[in-house]
Amino acid sequence: MARLVLDLAKSIDENAAAYFEKAKKIKKKAEGAEKALSENLGKLKLLELKKEKISLEKAKQDKLKERKTEWYEKFRWFISSEGFLVIGGRDATSNEIVVKKHTEANDLVFHTDMAGSPFFVVKSEGKEIGEKTKEETADATVTFSRAWKLGLHTSSVFYVSPEQVSKKTKAGEYMGKGAFMIYGKTNYIGNKLNLAVGMTKQQQIMSGPLDAVKANCEKFVVLEQGNEKSSSVAKYIQHKIGGSIDEIIRALPSGEFRVKK
Repeated sequence: MARLVLDLAKSIDENAAAYFEKAKKIKKKAEGAEKALSENLGKLKLLELKKEKISLEKAKQDKLKERKTEWYEKFRWFISSEGFLVIGGRDATSNEIVVKKHTEANDLVFHTDMAGSPFFVVKSEGKEIGEKTKEETADATVTFSRAWKLGLHTSSVFYVSPEQVSKKTKAGEYMGKGAFMIYGKTNYIGNKLNLAVGMTKQQQIMSGPLDAVKANCEKFVVLEQGNEKSSSVAKYIQHKIGGSIDEIIRALPSGEFRVKK
C-alpha cells in the first residue's frame, strides 16, 4: 500500500499541488519510456527486415553460384522464339572458337560487313531453321556489333552455310584471329537493333531480341540506345529481374543505353 507523506509546514492545498507535480513528472517519464520503447521496437523490426532481406539476397546469390553453367554461356547467346540455340563471339578469340569448334553442318553462320563484328551461329540440331530465328539472329548480329556504340540503327547482315566460312586466303594474304573468308553466295537479310535482357527459368541472364527473350523469360527489360552507362542500367535491370551485376553487364553490347518504358 502506497504511503502518503505530508509536509506539515505546507497547507493541504500546497501538499496536493506538490503531489500533482510529482504525478505529472512520473507520467511524463512513463510516456517518454513508452515512446523510447516503441522507437526501439521499430528499429529492431527494421533491423530484422534488413537481416532477412540480406539473407534472401545471399540465398539468391548462393543459388546462382550453385547453378550449373552451360558451355555456351561463355559466348554471346540466346534461345530463339522457335527454340534454337544461337551463339556469338564476344571478341576475336571467341569468334574463332565459335566458328571453328562449335559450328556444324546444317547450322547457319551470320556476320555483318562491318569490321569488328561478331560471328553468330544458329545451332540447327538437325532441324530446319525457321525464318523467325533467322530474323532474330540477324537482329542480334547487328545489335552486338559496333553499330550500337556508333549510334546506327541497322547495318548489312548476311548468313551463309558453315562450309562457306574458311581461313583459306589468296597467296600473300593473311587472316587474323577471329576473321574468316566467306566464299560463295551470301544471303543478306533485313535487321534492326533489338535488345532485351531477361531471366530464364534456369536462372540464366539472357540477352537478345525481344521476341526471343519474351518467349524464354518471365521477367525482362527492353533497352534502346541512350546515354546511360552499362553499370547504371545493370543496377536497374538487377532490381527488375535479379541476377548479378557483373553477369548483366557481360550480357550487354558495348555502348550506352536507355530503358524503354
